[in-house]
Amino acid sequence: MIRLLATSEGGRTSPIRGSYRPNHNFFGPADRAMMVGFIDLPEDSKLRPGESMEASIAFWQAPGLDDLLYPGRQWRIQEGLRLVGIGTVLAVLPPGDDQWP
Repeated sequence: MIRLLATSEGGRTSPIRGSYRPNHNFFGPADRAMMVGFIDLPEDSKLRPGESMEASIAFWQAPGLDDLLYPGRQWRIQEGLRLVGIGTVLAVLPPGDDQWP
């Protein structure tokens, strides 16, 4: 699940569509160690600032990432150092599995 911050909260001014590749920060606002991940929205959909949506997110392999991903875990979605959204893990799928359980 991802929630984009409303523009009034300092979030984006425009919606996201298709494949979006922001920074994913699991370590806190002062930490600059971020993961690269792709958020794939369903075809013909868009997510506007202030809205939430379930979406598939694929992370590039990184040491220790498996320990950070578990149901209920939240993390920061950023563009550079700017917070634009919050992610919440709903389920962890094995690599190559693009279907929700």
